Formats: sequence, structure tokens, C-alpha cells
Amino acid sequence: MCGFAGILAPAGRSLPPALIAAIGQAIAHRGPDDRGFGGWRGGDDHPELTRAADRLTGCRYLGVHQRLSIIDTGEGGWQPMASDDGRHMLLFNGEIYNYLELRAELEALGVRFHSRSDTEVLLKAWLAWGPKLLPRLTGMFAFALLDTVERRLVLARDPFGIKPLYWAEAEGLLLFGSEIKALAQAPGLSRKVDAAALYDYLRLGFTDAGEATLFSAVRRLPAAHYAVLDIDKPVVRPQRYWAIDLNRKLDLSFDEAAAHLRGLFTQSVGLHLRADVPVGVALSGGIDSSAVAMCMRQLQGPSLELHAFSFVASEARLSEEKWIDIAGKEAGATIHKICLSPEELAADIDHVIAAQDEPFGSTSIFAQYHVYKTARAAGIKVTLDGQGADELLAGYPNYYAARLASLIRKGKLIEAQAFFRAAAARAGFGGKGIALRAGRYLLPAGLQGLARKLVGEDLSPDWLNDVWFAAKGVRPSAPVTQDHPDLLRAELLATLEQRSLPALLRYCDRNSMAHAVESRVPFLTTAIADFVYALPEDFLIDRQGSSKAVLRAALRGIAPDAILDRKDKIGFATPESQWLRVLSPWVEASLNSPTARALSPLNHAAMLTRWQAEKASGKSLSSQLWRWVNLIRWAEANNADFS
Repeated sequence: MCGFAGILAPAGRSLPPALIAAIGQAIAHRGPDDRGFGGWRGGDDHPELTRAADRLTGCRYLGVHQRLSIIDTGEGGWQPMASDDGRHMLLFNGEIYNYLELRAELEALGVRFHSRSDTEVLLKAWLAWGPKLLPRLTGMFAFALLDTVERRLVLARDPFGIKPLYWAEAEGLLLFGSEIKALAQAPGLSRKVDAAALYDYLRLGFTDAGEATLFSAVRRLPAAHYAVLDIDKPVVRPQRYWAIDLNRKLDLSFDEAAAHLRGLFTQSVGLHLRADVPVGVALSGGIDSSAVAMCMRQLQGPSLELHAFSFVASEARLSEEKWIDIAGKEAGATIHKICLSPEELAADIDHVIAAQDEPFGSTSIFAQYHVYKTARAAGIKVTLDGQGADELLAGYPNYYAARLASLIRKGKLIEAQAFFRAAAARAGFGGKGIALRAGRYLLPAGLQGLARKLVGEDLSPDWLNDVWFAAKGVRPSAPVTQDHPDLLRAELLATLEQRSLPALLRYCDRNSMAHAVESRVPFLTTAIADFVYALPEDFLIDRQGSSKAVLRAALRGIAPDAILDRKDKIGFATPESQWLRVLSPWVEASLNSPTARALSPLNHAAMLTRWQAEKASGKSLSSQLWRWVNLIRWAEANNADFS
């Protein structure tokens, strides 16, 4: 796990070594164990690799790698890494968990290795198989591979986008790297805001969808894509190498599905435990992270010194402490509990905003930031996490509406009625909420706005400056799920690829790497995803309204029964409303700041009126309030351009 960045200049132009040194410094937190630079002058020469950037004079291509040493922690894993013949230079961030199996296959073909690192396996596997390698990789990765003979640069990203990769153009330069702050070191990079991305964040809470970032000049390489660039005419054209097929269906019993999923999960956790440093677990108390912790113990036995890191909310209705204690005790873990105050939020939030590069959805990201800070302080460099299981296996209450709509669309009205009654007793927003949300899937696109207004989600609220957005070509709109007979699976795919998981993975990557901790997510493998997306919908949410039904069955005997039988869903939540009420003076100072008053996308007076009304109501504050404060402080820190 590391961070990297690179710059490519046009032919005849050389780059200042000081620029790549500054870029490396901007992401030094991602890899404090070592640093390496590489440069290529653009002719018949091979890349030069060095630890001293000032040696790379006269280069039109420069790269930097900040290393967090996890596998082969000695010189064997140092980067940039060159091919044996010197023509290729690799910059790689992430881990290839099945590197031992790939290495054995390559050795059978006569390939020789000089290290024990997964980096060398990745490099030589690409040289052997090219893009056909990508679907075969089990891991999280982003990499840039320069071929000085073919004069090509390959950029690639893992199937789920666990590891980041951004790119931009500025003053004739092509830049790419692990974080936006690295690219921002280049002079001339525009700070103009992408209006469509801003609308999605402010109104819907969505970020990290597709290629767009909140900076119009900065794009992300989408998950499950790679791009091959001509060095002399570099154009980034992403190509997809893996996709979930919603039309694929498996014919097997529920018990057979549970047994197979259990095998896939256990195998994945085993692969994710490969490391040359201690591995801990981020434990929330939910089904997913509890199962990961228990599986770690079962696979490695009593010799494993297991450390678990957990946030405990002060508000009783949000606290998972009871479940954390059950899972931690069963797993034989040393539990490190993190409790936070609103005053700590006010003191630390600008550090979290700087780490994240873009605004984020809630103060739970602040709590997660401290989970990884605590892990690093305890000497843990790698953690396993349950991220992704909810998007794969329908773990959130809002999926009940998609399941209900799917039954209605198929004409299974009696079954739909029975399911509605069962789900209404489980979902946090009750039967009315399920029915109204189901309407989103059944109504034509033209009525989506009305449906959202009925559940309090007006697409054009008074605090949003419609005139500003209209001038940028943005009209109020809601996301529409793919029209597919299995609406639940289609909705799951949308949240996996666009609405939920991409943002959660960005939050996790930046928070963990801000403290030089590698966060691994064993639920996110293509083998697991391909399997569960081909299962019948009632294997995911059953007729009794039990979410993640097949996963609960698969984990029986791994995770504690008390946790598998939970009917509530708290998630990783903070007492955000309580915190912001305590911090009212701080909130008001942010909302009344010169930056806030100058933000054209917001109607400032209406925003203040809404804040005063919510504060006076005594009710829970809406998540919208946090997004205003976050945007204001982000805009100020990043000199964002809203013109």
C-alpha cells in the first residue's frame, strides 16, 4: 500500500525535478517508510531510478512513489520498479493478494524473480499477459506502467475502485496520482468546480460517481477500467475490463448458495491476511466486520495477536458497544475503543477535510479517521474491514423498497403484500416510507421529482441557487435505477458502482492512508460479486424481510449467533445532530463566514433561515446541514472557483 504520482510533458519539453519532489511530499503520508523517483528523457534511453529527485534533469516523464512497506519490506519491494531489460517502469499502489499463485504460474513458464514482492509479480504478469491479466487479479490496485519502446503509458484501477487514481491536464502537462492534492502541486491546475458533481453532493449526498470529481479539471479513472496512452499524443480513454452481468442467474438451492458463499468468504479472508506486518481489524459490531474478525481468528488460530479498533457513539441509540464487546470477546481480540466529543470534531475537522480532498457525506468520516489514527498508534499497519457487504447483499433498509417494487413489477402482488408487512416491521422508516420509496422505481422519470418531494427530498429546495446551476447546464434531477426485471439487483449494482460504495471506499482510503494504515476489504472480490449478483433476490432479502439472508446463513458458525440474528441496522453512525447542536456557535460562524456568503450555488439567506428553523425545532438536524458546513470549509481550504 502506497501512493504514487507522475507527470508527462510534451516532446521537447523537460520537467523540473523540484515539481515531482513537491508532489511526492504532498502524499508522503501514504508511504512514510521509503520514497523513490523515476525519470525518462523521452528518447532511446531507459528510465533512471533514484531516491534523489534532483538527479532527474532533462526528463519529460517523472514519477514518484511513497512506500508503505507491507510485503517484502526490504529493498525487493522498492519502487519505482523497472523490468529486467530496463524498458518498463512501474508505479503501483495496493496489494495483489493472489500474487503467490500468479508467481507459481509464471515460474512454470520460465519467468525468474529477484524479490518476494507482489509488485514484481504484477510487473512480470503484465509483461506476460497484458490486459488479460486484470480480471485475474485478486486485490486492490492502481498502477501506471511506462513502456519506453512502445512509447505507451498504461493506467489501471481495480474492479471496485478500492485504490484511487486521478488524472488531469494543466499547462500542457498530463498528471496522474493517488490523491488530488498531489495533482494540485502543478502550477496552473484549474480550481473551477464541476457544477453537476456539486449538485449531486449538495442535494443528494452523492460523491465519487463515474469520472467526475468536484474539480472540473480533475478526473478519476473509473473502477474496473484501464487506459493505454500514446506517449506522444496522450489521451485518456478508459476501457472496461470487468463488469457484473445482471442477466446471469444461478440455479441452486439456498443452502447450496450459503455453503458456496461461506467458502468464497473464508478463502478471501485467508488471502487478505497475507502480509509481513501485523494485521488488525476495524470492528463496528455489525455482521460483516464481526464475521471478518471471527474468520481471522479461525484461520490463524490462538497464536494470532488480534487487535480490533471500534468507534463507540455516546448516544445510546447509536452505540454499537454491546455488539462490539460480543464480537471482540468471541474473536479473542484486544479492543481499542474510540470515543469522541463535539469539541474534538471542531478541532480536527479541517485535518479530515484536507485528508479527504473532496467533501464527504457525514461526520461518521471524522470518527473513521480516528479509528485509523488509533490503529497506527497501536502499531498496526494493516486492518481488515467489512466494507462492501451491504452493497453486495442488500444490507441497508432502503433496499426493502427496491425488493417490494421488484415483486410488484413482476405481478407477484400477494407475495408483495406479505413482504410489505414483514419489511415494515423491520425498516427504520416504517411501512409508509417503504411504499413511498418503492414508488421511485415504479413511477415514470417525469414523476420522480414529485415522489421525492413526498418523502421530504425536494430536488430543488429554496436554499439551492437554481439560477446558478441552470447557467452551468445542470437541472434538478434524481438518479434513475436501470430498468431491469430484478429491480433489487439493479439497485444494488447502482449503489455498488455509482451511489454508495465509491464514496465509502474513498473515505476509507484517505482516512486510513492519512495515518499510513492499509485498509483491506475481503468482501470485495470479483468472485464474491459475480456469485451473489447471480442469486435470486429472495436469497438477499427473504420473504420475512431479513436482509443479507444468504450471508447470515453462510456465516452461521463463523460470526456469533447473537450478531447474526440482529434485526436492527445502526451502521457506522455518529451523534451528528447532537454534536452540531453543541457546536452551534461554530456552525453559525461557518455559515456566516465570508466564504459562505460568496458561495454562488447557495442561497445564503434561505440557508440561514433553514438552519435557524431546524435549531429551534428541537428535532434531529438534517444531514443537509453538515454538507453545507463541509462545502464551505472545503471551498475555503482549496480556493475553489465557483465562477
